[in-house]
Amino acid sequence: MSLTDEAIARIRALIQSGQLPPGSRLPPEQQLAAELGISRSPMREAVKALAVARVLDVRRGDGTYVTSLEPAVLLEGLGLAVELMHGNTLLELTEVRRLFEPVATGLAAERMSADHLAEIRGHLEAMRAAADDVELLNKHDAAFHRAVVAATGNETLTTLLDGIASGTFRARVWRGMVEASATDRTLAEHEAIFDALADGDAALARAAALMHITTTERWLRRVHDTRLSTATEETDEIPATGT
Repeated sequence: MSLTDEAIARIRALIQSGQLPPGSRLPPEQQLAAELGISRSPMREAVKALAVARVLDVRRGDGTYVTSLEPAVLLEGLGLAVELMHGNTLLELTEVRRLFEPVATGLAAERMSADHLAEIRGHLEAMRAAADDVELLNKHDAAFHRAVVAATGNETLTTLLDGIASGTFRARVWRGMVEASATDRTLAEHEAIFDALADGDAALARAAALMHITTTERWLRRVHDTRLSTATEETDEIPATGT
């Protein structure tokens, strides 16, 4: 373990033990380095690394603070990482979504409030109104799913799935552009999800969400396999899946 890694581990231990709770200010660099028995240079690098990871917040002229450590903060970089995925890695991501989102949708059906249901209905109605505008349709599509997962009340799950969904957004836009029947099918699948949520039927909600996500996954796999085959025949190179 390098000195920087050791410094990171020791600061994390202070946070995990509660000695540095969320929102607390770290001691001055020199003092903290002396207390942990680590020189100032690796301590400085450790603080930088933890700031990038959103564990620490360096405020110039004020000091360094532990962030709220809430899921939305710590997982903030997930969406950016997902946007960089392509090819087989993106296909793996769709599998992760298929494993998590139907379960989350079933949980939402059990915990749904009237306000949550009204918000989801609003996004569904906006999707219907935007049937001829693929980009706008897909924006409301993403908002629909985000609202469903948010209805679970599980912030970690909401942040995780929101980050994953960002990687498939452009794929859904492209699908709507190249498949004439995609809009009608997408609306029908979302209506089935909403109806199950409105009835508070967790099993049906899970099934409807699984069918919807599986449709998208199958399409993405077809696109990837077609591009892979074409690239192999024409250039003997494996392309990234465009999304």
